[in-house]
Amino acid sequence: MEDGTSKSPGYCGDTGDYDVLQWDAREDCEVRQILDRIADKWSLLVIALLDRRTLRFTELRRAIDGISQRMLARTLRHLERDGLVSRTVYPAVPPRVDYELTPLGATLHHTIRALVTWTEEHQNQIAAARAAYDARAADEQEAADREAAERDALAQEVLAGMRR
Repeated sequence: MEDGTSKSPGYCGDTGDYDVLQWDAREDCEVRQILDRIADKWSLLVIALLDRRTLRFTELRRAIDGISQRMLARTLRHLERDGLVSRTVYPAVPPRVDYELTPLGATLHHTIRALVTWTEEHQNQIAAARAAYDARAADEQEAADREAAERDALAQEVLAGMRR
């Protein structure tokens, strides 16, 4: 293998001074792909709900406001593929399918819980920062609108002077 050649399509390491603790921003990076999957809002909600107990598809759908049947099925398939959720089908009519966290998924839930705790502890600071940003953006837009109106008025004056 030549120097600088990736070991696999999803290999994120690089030669030189690459910081392995920094997540690679390349689309084909496996770490990025996993983070994209587990940080998805639907995945986070599914993992949080399954931490409490095993749930059926319809129970999950009822518990997650705004998720479509298609998106829930897709989310569950991806989580199952990644080894975070297990699916058990029972031979009954109609078929009964239960979903539960795997041991790997349970370890992820601990991390998600820490993220939720951080969010709860800092939500007021974030709300204040958002309000300050929105006020600043509104002021900047207002100033830009005034400048545009002044330019338009000046252009109209120049055009009117040229017509005379």
